[in-house]
Amino acid sequence: MRLSGHGLRCVRGGREVFAGLDFAAASGEALAVMGRNGSGKTSLLRLIAGLLIPAGGTIALDGGDGEMTLPEQCHYLGHRDALKPALSVAENLAFWADFLGGERCDAAESLTKVGLDHATHLPAAFLSAGQRRRLSLARLLTLRRPVWLLDEPTTALDVAGQDMFAGLMRQHLASGGLIIAATHAPLGINARELRIGGVG
Repeated sequence: MRLSGHGLRCVRGGREVFAGLDFAAASGEALAVMGRNGSGKTSLLRLIAGLLIPAGGTIALDGGDGEMTLPEQCHYLGHRDALKPALSVAENLAFWADFLGGERCDAAESLTKVGLDHATHLPAAFLSAGQRRRLSLARLLTLRRPVWLLDEPTTALDVAGQDMFAGLMRQHLASGGLIIAATHAPLGINARELRIGGVG
């Protein structure tokens, strides 16, 4: 499996964010997208996820599931945690599983892997910032998708949480997945760098 972009151009609010951008990542590889604030890191992830339309260029996934679109084969994890505060930890995870569809893994096991098995019935409103991030990460494990698009994935995680997530990313890569992550901080895994310029 190989995900690539060629000659990508992104325009937002009438401003060109970047142009002529090329990238590629294959199964088992991680790509760390680096750049200053406003350079287009999040925009690139959103283009790949199908949440934005490129103003130019192409994005292709070769070797994926031919019956599914690229966005259907991606997990997009934004820098904000999309949780419903009134729902419990388990209910939030079930909501996302139902909404996204696809092959499921055991939700309880996913919560154990991210260290939230003790909080299954706790409303998301009572979670700390780090726990909310862990719940978002559990979504990556509950529904199998080969492409992980991660926007500042270690935000709010303590050192133990960062180590835990690095282990989960290594497992995903070892199973043939690929990762593209917008980040200002080291991911804790081997990753090639893609530097994006642009105005702040």
